[in-house]
Amino acid sequence: MKKQIAVALASFGMSGQVFHGPLLKVNKNFRVKLVLERSKTLSQELFPDAKIVRTFDAVLADTEVELVVINTPDKFHYPMVKQALEAGKHVVVEKPATLRSAELEELIELAKSKNLVFTIFQNRRWDGDFRTVQKVIKEARFGRLVEFEAHYDRYRTEITPDTWKEEGDEYGGVLYNLGSHMIDQAYVLFGRPQTVTAHLKTVRTGGKVSDYYDIRLDYEGFSALLKCSYLIMDPSPRYMINGEYGTFKKWGIDGQEELLKAGNLPAGDDWGKEESDWWGTQVYTENEEHVEELVETIPGDYRIFYDNVFEAIRNNKELLVKPQEALEVLKILEACLLSNRGRQTVIL
Repeated sequence: MKKQIAVALASFGMSGQVFHGPLLKVNKNFRVKLVLERSKTLSQELFPDAKIVRTFDAVLADTEVELVVINTPDKFHYPMVKQALEAGKHVVVEKPATLRSAELEELIELAKSKNLVFTIFQNRRWDGDFRTVQKVIKEARFGRLVEFEAHYDRYRTEITPDTWKEEGDEYGGVLYNLGSHMIDQAYVLFGRPQTVTAHLKTVRTGGKVSDYYDIRLDYEGFSALLKCSYLIMDPSPRYMINGEYGTFKKWGIDGQEELLKAGNLPAGDDWGKEESDWWGTQVYTENEEHVEELVETIPGDYRIFYDNVFEAIRNNKELLVKPQEALEVLKILEACLLSNRGRQTVIL
């Protein structure tokens, strides 16, 4: 067995408690040695043997720590990733990697120059519904793709006080939060679009940042529509794929996050499996016959991400989430901002 990797969690807020902490807890290839908590001690329950530190300098000074997980508010990503790489640490950073593409380009070059692993936590590549969508598109029983539509619908009327996600400028709000997931998925499926058209707005009473987007990514021969709103009481299909000969629809969203929020650890062979009531449906024409079928959801599995990080660090395996891909996603996000500012379509 390869030597465990000593890890420092650079914060223990929502993503530390719900995602990174539990995923590292169940992965025997990692040992969480340090947790950065400025004033609290919430991590003690999950990591009783880990040391709580109060400064990022204390994280960087620990020579035993090989991997730093930076899951702080977005505006701190760039300086903290840079410090960690300069200190010789491998880095996992929450999405979006940085707020601006020029910052990410600098970090990519820095990681290369020091031969360090640097990747971005795009866990929703391992949502069960998205894994199923990849399979459906690859099989293409619907024929030539005409339109891909994805929704992230929520109903949340309240404005959560004293949270960085409800404050800030155009880089705050739902675009860089949930939009970075959806654009990453579109990029994984289709690559860089030819043009980007985006509309952002605030729909909740008293809101200070955007909580709605309608993004159109145009490709050769088809379009990808990405939509999100915090005021959708009756959700649309999570995914809808229209082709020349058929349609695929999938309601509901991967259940891993809710399980993790409820305190479940991501363990066991049944982790990420979805009840058949939520499976997608596909209708298409084949040999002049009308076909209707259920499409079983491939189990979701966020554990794959850290399995790959270990292999990349210890065995020089290829990263599943490459920083260059994150850079492409960030450029699309920037194009969304530019499109919204000028009420225009942006050519990439």
